[in-house]
Amino acid sequence: MKPSRQIMKKVTILGSTGSIGRSALKVIGANRDKFSVVGLTANTATDLLKRQIIDFKPKLVAMADSGCAKNLREWVSTTLNGTAPEVLSGSEGVCETASSDEAHMVISSIVGASGLKPTLAAIKAGKDIGLANKETLVMAGDIVKKEALKAGVKILPVDSEHNAIFQCLEGRALNEVYRIILTASGGPFLGFTWEQLKNVTVKDALKHPNWSMGSKITVDSATLMNKGLEVIEAYHLFGFTSDKIEVLIHPQSIIHSMVEFIDGEMLAQLSVPDMKGPIAHALAFPFRVKGVLKRCSLADIGALTFIKPDTTTFPCLRYAYDALDAGGTMPVVLNAANEELVGLFLKEYIKFNDIPVIIDYIMQRHNTMKADSLEEIFFADNWAREAVRDRIKKVK
Repeated sequence: MKPSRQIMKKVTILGSTGSIGRSALKVIGANRDKFSVVGLTANTATDLLKRQIIDFKPKLVAMADSGCAKNLREWVSTTLNGTAPEVLSGSEGVCETASSDEAHMVISSIVGASGLKPTLAAIKAGKDIGLANKETLVMAGDIVKKEALKAGVKILPVDSEHNAIFQCLEGRALNEVYRIILTASGGPFLGFTWEQLKNVTVKDALKHPNWSMGSKITVDSATLMNKGLEVIEAYHLFGFTSDKIEVLIHPQSIIHSMVEFIDGEMLAQLSVPDMKGPIAHALAFPFRVKGVLKRCSLADIGALTFIKPDTTTFPCLRYAYDALDAGGTMPVVLNAANEELVGLFLKEYIKFNDIPVIIDYIMQRHNTMKADSLEEIFFADNWAREAVRDRIKKVK
């Protein structure tokens, strides 16, 4: 049975200045009778973090960049009085904030591999996780699930697709599920050919048709790598093998994902494309919060369309399935190579089509190992990043 009433939930947000973190704070700010903020972390966005501190009055904050942390600490000591938070720095400070005693729940929204350690720290400290950092499960899904089981904590998906699957599956027997279907907008280059992609720019890639996201995840959406990482994440969250996880392009981004059952019936979760919806669902679970999203008028939308993904033009999705099937450290290598290459593309050092070409090159040269420890995982992560840099040097 669900609890009879909702208690005030104390929340820490890892990556509070990113798109997910900002949306989470909007939900919390509109529902201060239900949620309070006890911890915030950021990388280098000092000015925005200052405004968040003033507004939400956390007791603990951390900045991954030690120089930014020093500046923030000076500002706190000279500007704030009784509501001044403790300021920590570096990856250790972020992990300490993630595991702070006061929080009931931690929203994990740090982008990339750097989100893994603080998310694990929060789990080991007994915090329920609102997971927006898909790399945590892509890199170390087995370890994360084992620690969550040991600590008795819930991992609640914040990605709109996984949150949709979670809602459709709630209270249903998994052996009655035939498959799950993750939807994807198709990004800004839907319908492009490989030739057309050769000259697209960073500006072009960052023009997502439906979602407002950070630059890294927006490029991942354009290459379909974001959906590939979500396939791996879905495997760890729900336990379905790759042949039971399908992807459909749905340009309107109204149906966020679907579940098909063994009798042929399907359930889908629909809403306007706004991350405040899945964030609020995870924050308030098992309750719901009023007035989070604009109402979804299907009559105004008109038609909902679905297309099979083009994995010839956008092979990153196929590579993710390959990595999942290979297991071990291959998903780590896929993720690390992609992070490095997207960063290089955003700096205009490589072309858009170089991303999948070099990912394939790196994966072909990786000898898959076990991923039973963080040491093995980060060894593979570092290997892939170095392999990308060596490949770029040879090409340039």
